[in-house]
Amino acid sequence: MRNLISVGVVVCLILATLLAAAQNEEHYSMPLTTVPTFSTENIGRQGHFYVGGKWVQEKDGHRMRGAMYVEVWVPKKILHPYPIVFVQAGGGQTSIALLQTPDGRPGWAYNFVNAGYTIYMMDFPARGRAAFIPGLDGDIVPPRTGELMEQVWSGGAPAPSPQRDWPTRKDYTQWPSNAPNKGQIGDPVFDYFSKMELPFPSGDDMEPLAAEDLVQLMDLIHQPVILLMHSRLATSGWLAADARPTLVKAIIADEPWEPPIQNAELGVTGPGHIWGPTNFPITYDPPIKNASELQTYREAKPDAPGLIPCWLQKEPVHKLINLEGIPVLDVSAQASYHRPFANCTAKWLNQAGVKTEYVKLEDVGLSGNGHQMMSEKNSAEIAKFFMKWLDKNAR
Repeated sequence: MRNLISVGVVVCLILATLLAAAQNEEHYSMPLTTVPTFSTENIGRQGHFYVGGKWVQEKDGHRMRGAMYVEVWVPKKILHPYPIVFVQAGGGQTSIALLQTPDGRPGWAYNFVNAGYTIYMMDFPARGRAAFIPGLDGDIVPPRTGELMEQVWSGGAPAPSPQRDWPTRKDYTQWPSNAPNKGQIGDPVFDYFSKMELPFPSGDDMEPLAAEDLVQLMDLIHQPVILLMHSRLATSGWLAADARPTLVKAIIADEPWEPPIQNAELGVTGPGHIWGPTNFPITYDPPIKNASELQTYREAKPDAPGLIPCWLQKEPVHKLINLEGIPVLDVSAQASYHRPFANCTAKWLNQAGVKTEYVKLEDVGLSGNGHQMMSEKNSAEIAKFFMKWLDKNAR
């Protein structure tokens, strides 16, 4: 009898812990102590399919290259007319980051579908469920090391050198864990997060290849969409919007990859996005055939301490005419390693005629975030901020 009572007490304690975790998702930092599931009561239909892809002749036969895996969730009650197309997961992440945060909360996918948005999530060419073909897709870039993720994403370790540091790194507060070794190898949340990191392709044409697939997807949807673009694959999003401007109602650029013209990411130098927002041709007026026709200059000084001087066009300015009618929100996180150059993309776009609102998240009450904000403590609040902006700008 005494043993049964002891077992009952233990079971009650476990249930109480799990109940507390469920009621307080923000502090749920016990990955896989139970099977993580979320309600799908607001999802009416789902779809799983591929778009894009072409047969390529190799020595031993034809291979299908460049297809993109797509997953769509349609809410039971569509409360917003324009679907969200997540252009995310380029440099080591997949759409899994949209489904669940590393501490066990529902991800942005659930935030948006529960708010009445139809959503599209992708595995882009040569990533995740989209086939990687050695040689055709370049080499495989290994997943980031735990030490690098500690330095640039979780606040768990200092920068390895002054050249790879940035002034606002010390402001980071949003890693979703209460572990003593928070944000470091051995922190259960960090360890779970590291499992989401995958290899990605090094192929030189991945940017336009993904853009072609996005264009096919938008043609298939056949109505205006909202592009929510993050990090590396934002470049493909700009190209897709340029190709189908009438099918893009608004763009949220959540820390797009690299600044225009010259790179400045973690002390890296050399060419950045030589076409402005992209590495590949995008439509300007007056027209240009080569990026070298963009006459540019670097500002004499940055806009504020801790930032870099941006590259802009000399007069007369070439306009991004296909993007001029699309409202853009360009978002920067307070403690991200993108902060030193994050304003440069918005400055380039505005100069080129694209109405772009640049927002530092701490200015709207969302402080302490890093680059992987969809995985951080206040991820749901950031999603709400995006929706509030869309309510005003995507009508």
